[in-house]
Amino acid sequence: MFKYTVKRLLQSLITILLAVTVVFLLLRMLPTDYYFTEDQLMKFTPEQKNSILEAAGLLDPVGEQLVRFYGQILHLDFGTSRRIQSGIAVTKVIGSKFGVSMRLGVISLAISLFLGVILGILQTVFKDRVIDHFGTAYTVFVNAVPALVSYSLVLVFGSKVLGLPALYSTRNVTMSSILPIACLSLASIAGYALWTRRYMVDELTRDYIKLAKIKGLNTRQIMLKHVLRNAMVPMVQYIPASFLLTIGGSLLVERFFSVPGMGPLLTDAINRYDVNVVQTLVMFYAALGIVGVFLGDVLMMLVDPRITLTEKGGTR
Repeated sequence: MFKYTVKRLLQSLITILLAVTVVFLLLRMLPTDYYFTEDQLMKFTPEQKNSILEAAGLLDPVGEQLVRFYGQILHLDFGTSRRIQSGIAVTKVIGSKFGVSMRLGVISLAISLFLGVILGILQTVFKDRVIDHFGTAYTVFVNAVPALVSYSLVLVFGSKVLGLPALYSTRNVTMSSILPIACLSLASIAGYALWTRRYMVDELTRDYIKLAKIKGLNTRQIMLKHVLRNAMVPMVQYIPASFLLTIGGSLLVERFFSVPGMGPLLTDAINRYDVNVVQTLVMFYAALGIVGVFLGDVLMMLVDPRITLTEKGGTR
């Protein structure tokens, strides 16, 4: 376990470093005019522009800029925002958005897991009956209909029929969060239901299920103690990654409901050429994905002790 952890940690650090380096180099390939606003481009003389770029270190050789960037990362210095919130530390800019996305993401993930797994269990227990057909129809609908269309349906139903706020508001956080959370949960519920049903149906064909029935175990005991437990093993691997990426925000949902979260931040930073924010967000999302995969492996091992992260005499 220790060797596996160290190996994965080193691999993760290298992957994050490569991702950030690629983004760093791509940003440096853009014309320097992107560094200035339209007003600055009109007002500043070429000499003033060069002076500003030189002060920012953007006229130095790319190699020197890259080494300096690595040094800043080691000191956890991610710089300040230039456009999103001018002069404010990038960590504060991201931190103010992260809390909003995390709250919506955690709630939606909890709802998705609960309803999705319950629906999948019911579909398995009542296979080829009304509830199974309903779950299948729901899954097909969610995957077939474009996300913006389903979000629009939720918005119209929620605002016109239920009287819920159509847009997110910091003055009425609880009520205005209902529709964004519902939209975030739609696809996830269908996904968890689909995979729960699939894995449970597969488990029902195993020989040990026939043996359990011969021993006199009832349907409830078989489903909960054997089928569901074994069916959850491959599913739990993806739960940490889903959790970590969900709290990172959803671009479509947060833009659709004007949620001031992490979702729109990366695209806004790219559009406004806020270099420090872009680089930090890329590192943040890369770390979330990598940590999620690692935690998924660990969680799968905890659910099923028969699974090990290393092989005898070697690595995983």
